[in-house]
Amino acid sequence: MSMTLIIAAVAVLVVFLLVMGIGSLVQSGSDKADRRVKERLRAMAMNADIDVAAVDLVLRESTMSEVPLFNRLLESMRWATHFNRLLYQADAKASAGVYLLGCMLLAVVGFYAGTFSGRLWVSGAGALMLGYIPVWTLQSKKRKRMDKFQKQLPEALDLMARALKAGHTFGGGMRMVADEFDAPIGPEFGKTLDEMNYGMDADRALTNLEERVDCPDLKFFIVSVNIQRETGGNLAEIIAKIAALVRERFALFGKIRVLSAEGRVSAYILIALPFLLTGILYVVNPKYVSLLWTRELGQSMVWGAAISMIFGWIIIRKIIRIKV
Repeated sequence: MSMTLIIAAVAVLVVFLLVMGIGSLVQSGSDKADRRVKERLRAMAMNADIDVAAVDLVLRESTMSEVPLFNRLLESMRWATHFNRLLYQADAKASAGVYLLGCMLLAVVGFYAGTFSGRLWVSGAGALMLGYIPVWTLQSKKRKRMDKFQKQLPEALDLMARALKAGHTFGGGMRMVADEFDAPIGPEFGKTLDEMNYGMDADRALTNLEERVDCPDLKFFIVSVNIQRETGGNLAEIIAKIAALVRERFALFGKIRVLSAEGRVSAYILIALPFLLTGILYVVNPKYVSLLWTRELGQSMVWGAAISMIFGWIIIRKIIRIKV
C-alpha cells in the first residue's frame, strides 16, 4: 500500500512539473524579442552618468524563470549566480528555471522508473543520473564553447598585435577582433569594447571579460594589459609574446593528449567488455545469462556492476585529464 501511494504521489509530481516546464518553455519562446531589447538596454546602460553600484544593480536584474514564485525561490539560493554563469558560458537559450524544471522532471521520472525494481537505492540512483542530464548538457556545451574561444585566442591576439604595430589604439585592435572573428571571441570582445566606450574603466571591463569567459590563457592577456597600463612598455610586443605562449601551451597539450591516449582506450575497453561478454554468453547459453535479470541476486549484481562502472569511468577521466 505504501509503495502504491509513493507511485501515485510521484505521478502527480511528474504531471505538475511537466505542465510547469511546458508553460515556461512557451513563455520563454514568446518573449525572445523582449529579451533582446532588454539585453541591448542593459548593454547601453554602461555610461558615465551611472555609478558602478547602479550598473551592477542593473546587470543583476535578470530573471531566472518566467514564473514569479519560482523566480523568487531561485534568486534566494546562493548557487543561482554560479548557475546563471554556467548558462551564459554555455550560450543557453532557455532560462535557468527551464533547465532546473527539466532536472526535477527527469529526476522524478528516474525515481518513478526505479520504483519498479522495488529497491529504494535504485530509485535514488535513477533520480540522480537522469536529473543530472540537463546540467551535464550545459557543462558539455560550455566546454565546447570555451575550447573554441581558446583556439581563437592566439589568432585574435596576433591581430591585435599587428593592429597596434600599425598605429591603431588598443580599442581599435579590440574592435578589429570583434568585427573579424566569429562567436564566441568576437561578441565577447565586442561587449568589452562597448563597456569601455560607454564609460567603464578598462580594468573593470577586462575583469568582466575574465568573469564571463572561463579561459586560463585569457588571464595572461588581461594581467599583462593591466600591468602595461600602470608601468608602460611595448604593448604590441607583449601581446605577440602572449599569443606565442598560448600556441606553445596548445602544442604541449597535444603531446599530453597523445601520451594519455592509452588510458582513454583502456577506459573504452573496460566499459565495453562487460556488455560484449554478456552478449556473447546470451547467444551461447541464454538460460545461464538470464539469471542476471530473473533472480533478485542477479539484479543486485547488475546494478552494483553498473554503479561501479560509472565510478570507474569518472576516476579514469580524472586520472587522464591533465591540466596544462
